[in-house]
Amino acid sequence: MVRKTVYGYARVSSREQNSDRQIAALSQYVPEENILVDKASGSSLERESYKALKGALGLRPGDTLVITSLDRLSRNKQDIKQELEWFKDNGIRLKILDLPTSLIEAPEGQQWIIEMIQNVLIEVLASIAEQERLTIRKRQREGIDAAKLKGKHLGRPAVPRPPDFEQIYQRWKQKEITAKKAMIQLHLSSSTFYRFVRAYEDEHVSKAGSILADKLE
Repeated sequence: MVRKTVYGYARVSSREQNSDRQIAALSQYVPEENILVDKASGSSLERESYKALKGALGLRPGDTLVITSLDRLSRNKQDIKQELEWFKDNGIRLKILDLPTSLIEAPEGQQWIIEMIQNVLIEVLASIAEQERLTIRKRQREGIDAAKLKGKHLGRPAVPRPPDFEQIYQRWKQKEITAKKAMIQLHLSSSTFYRFVRAYEDEHVSKAGSILADKLE
């Protein structure tokens, strides 16, 4: 006899979010010990519990996976289609609680009707999930552009060049101190120190070139 096990899968986007509401909904259809949870973004399929479900000890042909909504699998249309194909190819039934037709148990010989309806609705829901993701990215981009127009600096504030940089730079160039010692005295990280060195040297090369040009005129 073929084993038929029902699993549930819940996902929230971060560790601060609570998955209790999803688990409570899934528990009406799935033994609680068979519910797996991820606290990770829906932008990637590389999630520990989800990978376990699809692994050697997880879903088998004839099993059923229950989720509360399609976007618990992913928020990316391409990934959703890929996963639905995987379930289909591996003989796994997917039930989606906010998609009632996916919960129907059809009489023998009429499953094709449910499959047809599900395919249409899943395509629509997949498109909505993808559109939500694109809308979020568009709003983020608009926010960044608006901030730039207002002259706001995004990201970490720029570190000002220390007032004693030139003095310590000269000591370092004359090998009186090591680069590490110079960084410590200036309270700078390695990357910031060398960024200031490049900028300082570029300034002085440019200045020297201007002086030479003036003399030649």
